[in-house]
Amino acid sequence: MSRTTTALVVPELNGTFELQEVYLNTLQPDEVLVEIHASGVCHTDLSCSTGVLPCVAGAVLGHEGAGVVLDMGSAVTHVAPGDKVLLSFSYCETCPQCKAGHPAYCYTMTQRNFGGIRPVLPAKGYALPTHAFIAPFEHKICDPPHTSMSTAKGGRPIFSSFFGQSSFARNTIAQRSSVVKVPADTDLEVYASLGCGMQTGAGAVLNSLNVRAGSSVAVFGVGSVGMAAVMAAAKIAGASTVIAIDLQQSRLDLAVKLGATHGVLGGSSDVAAQIRKICEPALGVDYAVDCSGVPAVVNTMIESLGIKGRASAVGAPGPGKYAQVEIMNHLGFGREFVGCTEGDSNPSEFIPFLMKMHQRGQFPLDQFTTFYDVADFKQAFEDTKSGKAIKAVLRWGNVKA
Repeated sequence: MSRTTTALVVPELNGTFELQEVYLNTLQPDEVLVEIHASGVCHTDLSCSTGVLPCVAGAVLGHEGAGVVLDMGSAVTHVAPGDKVLLSFSYCETCPQCKAGHPAYCYTMTQRNFGGIRPVLPAKGYALPTHAFIAPFEHKICDPPHTSMSTAKGGRPIFSSFFGQSSFARNTIAQRSSVVKVPADTDLEVYASLGCGMQTGAGAVLNSLNVRAGSSVAVFGVGSVGMAAVMAAAKIAGASTVIAIDLQQSRLDLAVKLGATHGVLGGSSDVAAQIRKICEPALGVDYAVDCSGVPAVVNTMIESLGIKGRASAVGAPGPGKYAQVEIMNHLGFGREFVGCTEGDSNPSEFIPFLMKMHQRGQFPLDQFTTFYDVADFKQAFEDTKSGKAIKAVLRWGNVKA
């Protein structure tokens, strides 16, 4: 199998994208060829396109794909041609974390999802070479190709296999572990965003923090990930107090519509004090999630925690950023601050669960999703950057393969 397809390419690391023809390399045993019908736009895609997160010029990004299986390699047994699938992150399936049901903490998570290459594991151990981000682009041809996409047959390798999928393309090659089979009647456009953002926000609440019914939760930053956290806290976990914090009043209003009990504008200097006031007589909030990735906001989140309060960070600020902890209050209150990747979710189980919650009215993600034809990708990206679109989804149906 080898063919060309239309993809959104990042020509330079300046935030721009272009529709170009790319070449799909030969399908490997653990890969699936997918015709993409829809792909969600995530801020991670935008951060990579500017070089804030690891990327290389000429890349094909996209990591919230939804489509139909066209073909698969010999080692793929859980899907067949014609199956509808949602695409999520890639993991090795064999390391201790994967075997323990925590694939988001796969030993090769970074390399598999940000490396730009197909997984190339060494004979022993689980770590890929430290040069995995750039090594494939130092040579032209290898057999089999280290990248799933090239500029042409035998041409220059393209930074691809992004999150095991690179789904900003009409057809793409996905890693086996990235592919989640869904029912034949699934609306792929509605559920495309479950592959990353939605499961991250919901998983932070339900998995990483394990929010209890009747507790209080603060969500800092109510973009798409934060909205998912609000819905999960209010409508699934059963938290009695859900506080949304954001710089935009319109987002706070929507968060309240989706289940938040309070909204706090984030521009003030006393956000933590306002949260503590809402939570009285408790000394702060029981649980908190930061979806902004802004270190100062993370500091405020930790400060807002009450006795035995637990907080989780899901926003990615890029390498080299630090939060501060006032140690005496932290130990005196028994606070916890944990990281969270992909909501500590197992996509093959958590994505169907969130679909079921949506069908029951407990996870109404369609209320803040805006759809764009791929031809209008510039508008979709601009609306995502400005905040006009909380969750943008690209439709690929009218694009030639």
